[in-house]
Amino acid sequence: MTLPRIVSREQWQAAREELLVREKAATRARDALNADRRRLPMVEIDKEYVFEGGDGKATLLDLFEGRQQLVVHHFMFAPEWDAGCRSCSAFVDQIGHLAHLRARGTEFALISRAPYTKILPFKARMGWTLPWYSAYDNDFTYDFQASFETGAGDDGQEPYERPGVSCFLRERERIFHTYSTYARGLDGLGSTTSLLDLTALGRQEEWEKPEGRASALGAPAGSERIRYHDEYED
Repeated sequence: MTLPRIVSREQWQAAREELLVREKAATRARDALNADRRRLPMVEIDKEYVFEGGDGKATLLDLFEGRQQLVVHHFMFAPEWDAGCRSCSAFVDQIGHLAHLRARGTEFALISRAPYTKILPFKARMGWTLPWYSAYDNDFTYDFQASFETGAGDDGQEPYERPGVSCFLRERERIFHTYSTYARGLDGLGSTTSLLDLTALGRQEEWEKPEGRASALGAPAGSERIRYHDEYED
């Protein structure tokens, strides 16, 4: 194993300050990239999807739970599997308390192709309380490029899946698709702010670009709404 070289405290501090300049530049570049993401156009969803979840049948609109935004994790769990994807499970394990997302008008849900009768026992095994829905009877995972009819296997004919995240915005009864990313695009995601950075409204902070998104929910800016997770009024 190759380890970092040993230096004096003064040498370490000089190297750290040099790296800090690049880190700050990367932060500014990330902020600019997030702003460009929020400037992306959106596509209205006019197809009806019916999922199955803990409370029975649900439409895509139902998945918002009355909130303005929805972040969907395309969780790899094919109908023929007995358990969910290990990598997707590790991703879900790091998702924080949803109260902080919901305080910013954003809901989070998992969607898989497996029937709900397979999802439910695996969800219990993992100890998760996150909303999880089955798209077994619809084309949602295919339409949003998380599932494909062919492409895996030696003959290229077997169905295959890939992990991903898709974001949606609601205007009354109308639903719009604003963003999706897959595979390595999920690297670094999991925290509340990292998920909000994928959405059209972002963190809803006054300093974010473009202007006008912070007041979209008619509430104080994002950081001003942070509470202990048991103090939020839903």
